[in-house]
Amino acid sequence: MKPLIAGNWKMNGLSASIAEIQSLIEKLSGSAPEDRDVLICPPATLVAHFAKEFSDEAIQFGGQDCHENEGGAHTGDISAEMLADVGAGYVIVGHSERRADHGETDAAVNAKAQAVLRAGLTPIICVGETEAERKAGEAETVVGAQLKGSLPSTESELVVAYEPVWAIGTGLTPTLEDIEDMHGFIRAKTPTGTRLLYGGSVKPGNAKDILSIDNVNGALVGGASLKADDFYPIVMAAPGGR
Repeated sequence: MKPLIAGNWKMNGLSASIAEIQSLIEKLSGSAPEDRDVLICPPATLVAHFAKEFSDEAIQFGGQDCHENEGGAHTGDISAEMLADVGAGYVIVGHSERRADHGETDAAVNAKAQAVLRAGLTPIICVGETEAERKAGEAETVVGAQLKGSLPSTESELVVAYEPVWAIGTGLTPTLEDIEDMHGFIRAKTPTGTRLLYGGSVKPGNAKDILSIDNVNGALVGGASLKADDFYPIVMAAPGGR
């Protein structure tokens, strides 16, 4: 199972940010093993530009969200088909920031994941508990419910990203044992072959330890993916396919 190292740029990046992609490609040239996938999910305004400019490179590009419908009267939204049309290969759905800021339910995330599959792309479905839920001993209950409600019933390729909400952008991370336990729990509830990513303050300094954990098949990286100097060592920290 190839590790997938995905960068989520969130609401960051302008056209000049192409310099960071160029820098990353230069760093990867001749040194990046072929047994891992590298993905950048920039803002929707940059997906087409990046995907066209670097269509022959090892880096793939994806979207950060999509609408469940293929088209229609949905001002400001973007469909999975539109992302596919400009060269995206993946779409993140159900990120905790979408769930919190936009009230997305598990059912909405499920519908979006199905839309991504409909467009021939791979969904990265995010799940994770809050700090209060973990302290109350409800982490597995919460994540289990999210998995049940958010994952479409399919044998198509899926990616699940476990991102404890309290660790996103805070510099805090669960213990390695906590990550291993949760990924083992998720593994038992997901289709065979599903790649499981860990996300939540992944940095060059902790990437090797995290990516060495059983059932961690890659990472969904936030802030550290914005700079090639930070993202490159995380990509290289991934072990070979296992």
